[in-house]
Amino acid sequence: MAPHVCAAFWMIGAIVSFTSMAVAGRAVSFELDTFEIMFYRSCVGIVIVFSVAGYAGTLGQVSRAKFGLHLIRNLAHFSGQNLWFYALTAIPLAQVFALEFTTPIWAILLAPLVLGERITRTGAMAAALGFIGILIVARPSPDALSWGLGAAALSAVGFGLTAVLTRRLTRTETITGILVYLTVLQAIFGAIAAGYDGDFMLPSPATTPWLFLIGCAGLLAHFCLTTALRLAPASFVMPIDFARLPLIAIIGMLVYAEPIDALVFVGAAVIFAANWINVRAAKG
Repeated sequence: MAPHVCAAFWMIGAIVSFTSMAVAGRAVSFELDTFEIMFYRSCVGIVIVFSVAGYAGTLGQVSRAKFGLHLIRNLAHFSGQNLWFYALTAIPLAQVFALEFTTPIWAILLAPLVLGERITRTGAMAAALGFIGILIVARPSPDALSWGLGAAALSAVGFGLTAVLTRRLTRTETITGILVYLTVLQAIFGAIAAGYDGDFMLPSPATTPWLFLIGCAGLLAHFCLTTALRLAPASFVMPIDFARLPLIAIIGMLVYAEPIDALVFVGAAVIFAANWINVRAAKG
C-alpha cells in the first residue's frame, strides 16, 4: 500500500485506542481514583515495555545522563494524565476530547521556554485562534464553568509541556529509554500519590480487564500515531486524528446519554483550523 494509505490505517488504530482508553477510564473511575488508575496503567506498561525491549535487545540503551529531564517530563505527563482521567468523569466525553486538541497550541507557547524556539507570527496567530476555540467549547460563565472543564483544559497544558520535553529528550535519548522512564517513574508517582493517605484500593475482577485495556491502549495509541507520522506528513495525519471527536460524541450519546452539543464541534473546528495553520506554515 502507498505510505499515505498505511498512515491512514495506523491513525484508525490510534483513534480506536484513544477512544477505548477514554471509555475504560470512565468504567474504572467508579472504583479507583485517578492516582490508582495511573499506577495500575503504568504497571501494565512496565510489563509490555520491558518485554518488548528485552526481546529487541534495547534495554542497554537506557541512560541516566538525562534523568532530571526525564523526571520533569514525567511529572508533567503524570499531572496531565490524571487531570484527563478526572475530566472523563466530570464532563461530556466530547468536551474532553475537544479541549485535548489544544495540546499543540500549548506546545507552541511553551517551546520558547523549553527549547529556545522563537514564536513566529503564524504560531502566535494559531495560538490566539486556538484560544478562541477553547472559549467556544468551555463558554466561560458562572453557570458553565466547572472543575471538569478546568481539568480538561489544564490536562492539555500538561500534554503540551510533555510534548516539548519529549522533543528535547529525543535529541539524545532513544525511544526505549524514554518509554522505560515513562512507565517506571509514573508507577512510582502513582504509588506515592495513591497511597499517601493509607487507602490504596486493589482492583476487583470486574475492573482488572479495563485496567489492562487502559495500559495497552495508551501505549498502542502513541505507537500508532508515531508510526503514522513517520509514513506521512502531519498535514495529512492531523485531520484524521480529529475524527476522534465525532466518534466519542456518538459513543457518549449512545452509552452515557450525553447530548451532542453543536458548539463543541464549532469550537473544535476552530481549534483544528489553528493547528492546521501552524502545520501548513511549518511545512512551507
